[in-house]
Amino acid sequence: MFIGTQELIWIAIIVLILFGASKIPEVARSLGRSVAEFKKAQREAELELRELERDLKASKEEKRAKLEKIARDLGINPEGKSDEELLEEINKALPKIEKTKP
Repeated sequence: MFIGTQELIWIAIIVLILFGASKIPEVARSLGRSVAEFKKAQREAELELRELERDLKASKEEKRAKLEKIARDLGINPEGKSDEELLEEINKALPKIEKTKP
């Protein structure tokens, strides 16, 4: 899907017809500025996505740490268990604790 030599020649002819030889440097500068702006916006968007990914990962790690603390407080070993497994065991342990309270 690359542009071949023949296509480039046709594009050059069309540009000459539309803009004239005197306008080509101005059009090229404008095109260059547009490409630079696009690349800058692309870099900024990628940076924002990386920051969002980092924030989501930190949030997930905080959630895991809280689950592990609750599990340990209830006497549950959190090692090797998924978040869902921990939640299930915590939910099973909570009614037992409620029954033992006076």
